[in-house]
Amino acid sequence: MDEHKTPGQLIETLLSERGWTQRLLAAVLDISESTTNKLISGSQAVTAEIALALEEVFDVPAERFLNLQKDYDLARARLIVRPDQGRAARAKIFSGLPIADMIKRGWLDAADIRNMSAVEASLAKFFGVRSIKEVEFLNHAAKKTDVGNDATPSQLAWLYRVKQVAKEVLAPAYNEERTKMALSKLKSYLSAPEEARHVPRTLMECGIRLIFVESLKGSKIDGACLWLNEKSPVIGMTLRYDRMDNFWFVLRHELEHVLQGHGQAKPMLDVDLNAEHSTEQEERIANAAASEFCAPKAKIDSFIARKAPLFPERDFLGLVKILGIHPSLVAGQIQFKTGRYELFRGHLAKIRAHVLPNAIVDGWGDIAPIS
Repeated sequence: MDEHKTPGQLIETLLSERGWTQRLLAAVLDISESTTNKLISGSQAVTAEIALALEEVFDVPAERFLNLQKDYDLARARLIVRPDQGRAARAKIFSGLPIADMIKRGWLDAADIRNMSAVEASLAKFFGVRSIKEVEFLNHAAKKTDVGNDATPSQLAWLYRVKQVAKEVLAPAYNEERTKMALSKLKSYLSAPEEARHVPRTLMECGIRLIFVESLKGSKIDGACLWLNEKSPVIGMTLRYDRMDNFWFVLRHELEHVLQGHGQAKPMLDVDLNAEHSTEQEERIANAAASEFCAPKAKIDSFIARKAPLFPERDFLGLVKILGIHPSLVAGQIQFKTGRYELFRGHLAKIRAHVLPNAIVDGWGDIAPIS
């Protein structure tokens, strides 16, 4: 480790070893005595050009002078520059949140991402705090298969948006018995994609707010269940897959969370729903209810056991007729349980265009009004 703290100290040592004066060094380097004095005192930095000249004179690598100058500059800066906690907070939030997308979606009241003060003020308002240094992400339960147990900032921002939109919606108090009775009505909507247009109203009559918020890029959210209070459950969905089978599975999954009272202490955030590999009890309960609702598990499992690996189209259509539900639901369950997503793709039906016109929506070109 170099015993010298500054390049000036090293120069002084080298002059002493040679018995040189500062005036002589100035003459050898062909610079003024004033400049030489400033280099030794540290009031003038050693540049790369000067370091190379000193290398030639003293046969000391230029890198040694420059490294001492760098360490000296940094040490002096640490004494002068005060730590900025706001800068660290900005770095953490901006590295996790898609700020430009949130501005574009109307979530933040800022015209330009470069207007930092406006962006910070909007973020603080979005998360309900006085400044971004106070942002504490919503207490949650994140269910996913690939990124651990903590939801990402983007996922939590989506959850905040669902809650914001839900607060603007007037709805009757939640009625559990009415919700249980509504299950048979929901079941009748499985016959065709367009029947899903009745779902928002049906749930609203039960006191359940159904909110569709387009997901932020890469968040992989399917849905969420949260409560504004003990009488106000909310189901949030992304419709990231425009498929009838996915819509009904996610909806029934979240509805089971509501019926079980899940999500009252902390929101249930469902990411990459996986009916076969969930380990949490709450998720297994919701997955089982959703799977059985979309297509009877025993019938699907029996069909797979008997027909694998060929799965003739004629036999598939026969199963659909027996079950009396839309083929998209049967195809989706078979695909999921077998992992063969190439099967019966022609029977999958889109649903987004049927649901959104009659629903509370934020995204896909629409911005939900927030007071």
